[in-house]
Amino acid sequence: MVDPELRETESDLLFTARLRTGRSLLLYVLLEHQSSVDRWMALRMLRYVVRHVERWRQEHPEHMLPVILPLVMYHGPEGAWSAPRRVEDLFELPGDSEEERQRWRAWVPRFEYLLDDLTAEREEALKARPGPPLARLAWLVLRYGRTEELARKLPEWVGLFAQVQAAPEGAEHLRVVIRYLLWTGDKAVHDATGQVLHSVLDEQRTEELMRSYGEELIEQGRQQGLAQGMEKGLVRGREEGLARGMSRGRAESILRILALRGIHVEEGARQRVLDCTDLDTLDRWFDRALQATTLCEVLDGGAHASGRKDS
Repeated sequence: MVDPELRETESDLLFTARLRTGRSLLLYVLLEHQSSVDRWMALRMLRYVVRHVERWRQEHPEHMLPVILPLVMYHGPEGAWSAPRRVEDLFELPGDSEEERQRWRAWVPRFEYLLDDLTAEREEALKARPGPPLARLAWLVLRYGRTEELARKLPEWVGLFAQVQAAPEGAEHLRVVIRYLLWTGDKAVHDATGQVLHSVLDEQRTEELMRSYGEELIEQGRQQGLAQGMEKGLVRGREEGLARGMSRGRAESILRILALRGIHVEEGARQRVLDCTDLDTLDRWFDRALQATTLCEVLDGGAHASGRKDS
């Protein structure tokens, strides 16, 4: 169960563990993902822990407090994690000597969180970690997700992608990983993701995944269009801004789908898609992108039959 106040920032999982002595133990794992170094993370984690124990005390007034393991998983581009892990290190303690400061330290709160710094781990170590294929693939993607190495490494992990796909609920898990790669990666990552996808799925399942993801893209394009339209409407009028925003979002969706399918788009064609403001044309291109095998089929589909090209 997840605290609504914490839902967007961390996961809290309740486990039952059996110790070597045979005693049963309830414990929470409070997990926070960080892509940037936060100097005040110790204070944040302490606040989260206090919320949990306060909630527990209200729901179980006759019980002792459960053990809570606070864990920060870091995968940012700023190098190794450098923020203090102990909350007592955030206090400015008086005294000219360490002995004096140590006496003061006894009076401030003591709390320390666990740290899993993925940026400090080598690829081989992450692959060797115990856990299901999805966990190991997630660690690798997070570890290299903000580096230039990701596009080169993705094809090397095809075997791991295949293991994720073969596991129970593998299709859904694979969809989550692919979605993350496409939303956060650059063009090189998109191309590499498309190659991996075609290696682990047959053509039919690839098309099904593409269609599902395409629907998400088009919905996001609509939402982006609404937001951009409202912003531009303050200057040029809401309707004009909304139309421009929707067409831009739709165009970017088409380019993302083409990248996923491994269809190369020259700069001129890319600009043609981005410059198009006709939603009917963009809709046709979007539908064709889900099935086409060449760029010509997308942009000029039906040209030979109708004697014209889409604008």
